[in-house]
Amino acid sequence: MRTQITLLLVTAAISLAGCSQQNLAFQKTRIGNVTYEAVSIFDVDKDSRLDIVSGEYFFPGPDFKKQHKICDVAPNEDYYDDFADYPLDVDGDGYLDIVTGGWWGQTLRWRQNPKGKTTEWTIHDIDKCGSIETIRCWDIDGDGIVEVVPNLPGNHLFAYKLITDSSGKGTGKFKKLLIFNQNQGHGLGFGDINCDGRADFILAAGWLEAPKDDPLNNKWKWHGEFNLGTASVPILVYDVNQDKFPDLILSNAHDYGLYWLEQKIKDGRRTWIKHDIDPHRSQYHDLQLHDIDNDSQPELITGKRYRAHLGKDPGSADPIGLYYFEINGGKFDRVTLDFGPPSQASGAGIYFWVEDLDNNGYKDIIAPGKEGLYLFKNLGPEK
Repeated sequence: MRTQITLLLVTAAISLAGCSQQNLAFQKTRIGNVTYEAVSIFDVDKDSRLDIVSGEYFFPGPDFKKQHKICDVAPNEDYYDDFADYPLDVDGDGYLDIVTGGWWGQTLRWRQNPKGKTTEWTIHDIDKCGSIETIRCWDIDGDGIVEVVPNLPGNHLFAYKLITDSSGKGTGKFKKLLIFNQNQGHGLGFGDINCDGRADFILAAGWLEAPKDDPLNNKWKWHGEFNLGTASVPILVYDVNQDKFPDLILSNAHDYGLYWLEQKIKDGRRTWIKHDIDPHRSQYHDLQLHDIDNDSQPELITGKRYRAHLGKDPGSADPIGLYYFEINGGKFDRVTLDFGPPSQASGAGIYFWVEDLDNNGYKDIIAPGKEGLYLFKNLGPEK
């Protein structure tokens, strides 16, 4: 049985550089009764309308009221073994498939889209690589096609490159490439740390400097400059204070704390200075940067991952919430979109999605989690 709840939410006014920003209005709707922790938005059936995919189900747009089962996902206590849902045309047939992975199955997989038909999708194993915290997809070699990079705490850092044919279409196969032969830890990011025009990897205990040529086959240089503990996935690379040095935005994914590390270089030596963003909330796990108020500046969007470790994390019993932060040169003004008990409010799960679903020019947020799947439709400035 499907339950749909719709509420109108209005953000609180915040002050930026001495001037008042116009409020944004959001409409909150629960999508189905699913409780997976990952979601994505794309056109599943090529009808020119965006759809929602979360775990075992596909919800056709534009109203997302119907749901079609696409596969079985193994449960484990109150988890499902689905910690990412990334859309990628793996087999080259013109329809987007799903790349996924989970902790207990220890296997990177892809689900084959049956060309938009409302039948179940075939599941293909890519590699039994170990317990997957989640995955991220980045174009490491600059060929226009993303590589799949799982966060494997306790294992090495690998990238999985989609093998393409002579026309550049996916073949359904991946090549496994070793990036770093040491423990990558909990936490993963990708961005240009040293401003050399090449994106680097950020891990829990340091960062990997990209080689000048052929990054998938040459050695990356290790810089063990910090210890981030159980950091978020992703760790974001962004020049917070606009001083021309990229900084890091991250959280303690299984504890209290959201913060940024300011990069400083003096006499050729790089240091990192910690600044709190929100030390009073826990289990921020997925962080994203998007311009959702159309001011040409990105906002930091995040929320609590409800019951990330089955209630065993510090602050697990605290209320959950979904937020965005105006970065404002490092001041990070928080705007609350939702807050309360999990029976009423939404967090952000482990893999949320941001996209303009209704083509009104403002990006919406689709937030999964053990508390439910919620769409926060951005209606633009409050009228």
